[in-house]
Amino acid sequence: MKQFRVTVATVVEREGLFLMVEERDKQTRQLVYNQPAGHVELGESLIAAAKRETLEETGSLVHPTGVLSVGLYRPQSRPETYCRITLIAQWERQDLGASLDPDIHRVVWLSYEQILAESAKLRSPMVLDSINRYRRGESYPLSMLTYYES
Repeated sequence: MKQFRVTVATVVEREGLFLMVEERDKQTRQLVYNQPAGHVELGESLIAAAKRETLEETGSLVHPTGVLSVGLYRPQSRPETYCRITLIAQWERQDLGASLDPDIHRVVWLSYEQILAESAKLRSPMVLDSINRYRRGESYPLSMLTYYES
């Protein structure tokens, strides 16, 4: 059965470096690079999910400032299609008491050039696309993200 998953990611840039995680891909078991990202949980807004995932994966507290992109990705090796909403976020501080998700191998701050050099190890094409969009100055208001609950 094919599934549709909603995920969020954050692009966090500080002093010319991008906050990234090196994580173990559950399917291939290989180490890959990604922005802090993950699935939206039931009853959670997109902004809350992005903040939570960034904290869980990096120990960083961030403040989302804009929407960068909304895209669909369907890996050929999996039955899921992912709808990824990528937010731009400002780094606020490190939570030294945070425990990281077990799939996270390490948290790294990488330059654009380092990310390009590791492009074969990116989790998906959405990773580099998001950084390129950010570098071009693309940004949309957070107000375009709505959450309704009844």
